[in-house]
Amino acid sequence: MREGQRVWVFLAAVSGFLAVAFGAFAAHGLADPKAAEVMRTGSTYEMVHALATLACAALTSLPRVPRAVAQTTFLGGSLLFSGSLYALALGAPHWIGIVTPFGGMLFLTGWLVLAFSALRRPQPAS
Repeated sequence: MREGQRVWVFLAAVSGFLAVAFGAFAAHGLADPKAAEVMRTGSTYEMVHALATLACAALTSLPRVPRAVAQTTFLGGSLLFSGSLYALALGAPHWIGIVTPFGGMLFLTGWLVLAFSALRRPQPAS
């Protein structure tokens, strides 16, 4: 495994770990059902994008730059979207929720970058 791949696999694994940890906390550690649901939503989106980041690390046939952009936006989206939901579920001020849509936009950007990079013509080997 190349060094760049190792870093992305590590980051994806940490994100997956956090998704499971926060999901378990939502199920067993929060008494407020609304807070638990908000945390579960964050956990679900984080897990999906941890797996997407891991898949990007394995897709070595895609160009490196768009693949790295997709991975970065997936993890950045997890930080903003899921992180803000976790904070809200744990009692952060409601204004924290203003960053949630920016995380969602990063998720969407990552998926679009990944889609368009898959349509790019492969460059001939030099």
